Amino acid sequence: MTTTDDGAPLVLFDLDDDGVGRLRLNRPEASNGMNVPFLRALYDGVMTATGQPGLRVLLLTGEGPHFCAGGDVKTFAAKGEALPDYLREATAWLQNVAQALLALPVPVVAAVHGFAAGGGGLGLVCAADIVLAGESAKFMSGAARVGMAPDAGSSVTLPQLVGVRKAMEILLLNPTLTATEAAEIGLITRVVGDDALHDEALAVARTLAAGAPRALGAVKRLVWSGLGSRVEAQLPEEARTVSELSGTADAREGLAAVLERRRPRFTGR
Repeated sequence: MTTTDDGAPLVLFDLDDDGVGRLRLNRPEASNGMNVPFLRALYDGVMTATGQPGLRVLLLTGEGPHFCAGGDVKTFAAKGEALPDYLREATAWLQNVAQALLALPVPVVAAVHGFAAGGGGLGLVCAADIVLAGESAKFMSGAARVGMAPDAGSSVTLPQLVGVRKAMEILLLNPTLTATEAAEIGLITRVVGDDALHDEALAVARTLAAGAPRALGAVKRLVWSGLGSRVEAQLPEEARTVSELSGTADAREGLAAVLERRRPRFTGR
C-alpha cells in the first residue's frame, strides 16, 4: 500500500453497512496534489471499491483544506527535461481513474471543499455523477496557465456539462469560479453551507444507496454512454498533448511562476 511520509495511506477507502463506499484523497499536506504514487493509489482505491459486492454508491472526498489542487507542481518542476516521460505515466494513471469512475456501475457523489483545480481536481468533478460543494469552494482549470492542457477527459466532459463557450472560457482564461458560479453554469449539482457539506453529501449518498442499484446503474450508464466512447477516444490524445506540452519552455516557466508566486512570462517556445 502506497503511503504518505508519516505512513498513512495516500487514499482511504471504507464501506458502510448501508452500501456507501467512502473514498478519501489523503495527501493533505500537498492539498491532495497528484503525483504518480498518489494516482496509482487512487486507481487502486477505485478498483477496490469496484470489487465490493455491497457497494451501492461511492462518496469521493478530500482530506485537509482542499478537495484536490490538481497536479503536484513541485514534483513536476523538479523533473526538468524528464517531465514528459513522468507525465506520460501520470496521465495514464489519471485517465484510468477517470474511465473507472465513469464506468463504475454505481453513482459517484463528490463533496468539494477548498479548491478543485487542475486536470486532477476539476477532472474528478467532471467525472462524478452528483457534485455538492461547500459555499467557500473554488474551481479552476489552470492547465493552460502553466503551458499545458486539460486532462482526465475534461476537454470532453466539461463542454458537455457547461457548454462549449463556457468551457472555452474556463479552459483558456482560467477564471477561479465560486461554488455559486459553478452551480449556475451546471458544473456542480448544488451548493451547501461549509459546515453542512459532509452531512449533506452523506445524506445524498445514503438516499442513492437506498435506491434500486440496477436501475441507478442503468440510468448512469445511459446518460454517460452518449459521450462515453468520445471520452475514451479523447483520453490518449489528451495524454499525448499534456506530455508534449510539458517539454516546452513555457511549461517549465509556468510551473516556476506558480512556485515563485509571480506572473509567468511565456515565449511560445
